[in-house]
Amino acid sequence: MCKPILSTGLRWIWLVLVVILMDISSKQWVMHHMMLYETQPIMLFLNFFYTRNYGAAFSFLANKSGWQRWFFTGVAISIIVALLVIMYRNCASQKITNIAYALIIGGSAGNLFDRAYHGFVFDFIDFYVGDWHFATFNIADCGICIGTTLVVLDGCLVYLANKKHRKK
Repeated sequence: MCKPILSTGLRWIWLVLVVILMDISSKQWVMHHMMLYETQPIMLFLNFFYTRNYGAAFSFLANKSGWQRWFFTGVAISIIVALLVIMYRNCASQKITNIAYALIIGGSAGNLFDRAYHGFVFDFIDFYVGDWHFATFNIADCGICIGTTLVVLDGCLVYLANKKHRKK
């Protein structure tokens, strides 16, 4: 017997689409309004800097011969499928967990599209303090990072609740 989709974590699948749309539209804007390696100041600590990442986070494996494109594509597909299955098995009421997984799936799918279609990921958000610059990133990366942070936070909250419950 199948359970209704709205009673599962897949109730939050709309958030995946929001992240993907925000990611793709922001990258399209950058591609059409900026030249590769161009910088546009936004705020005192933020630039748009159009670059391409042939690797993963922090340009990990970017200088390899091209095999990393397919490796990271496979990793992203595996993560997306695994999290979709977990969301289907979760109850819709597990909001933080399901929202976190939806953000991770949306971010992974946004970068997966870039990697599969273009062979690289578009990055353009350049956060800096003085002369120090964080790794350039994009909206998909934000979804992945926020989702991962929520997973850790939810895990800590569950641990603390269980610890408090055991003391009683």
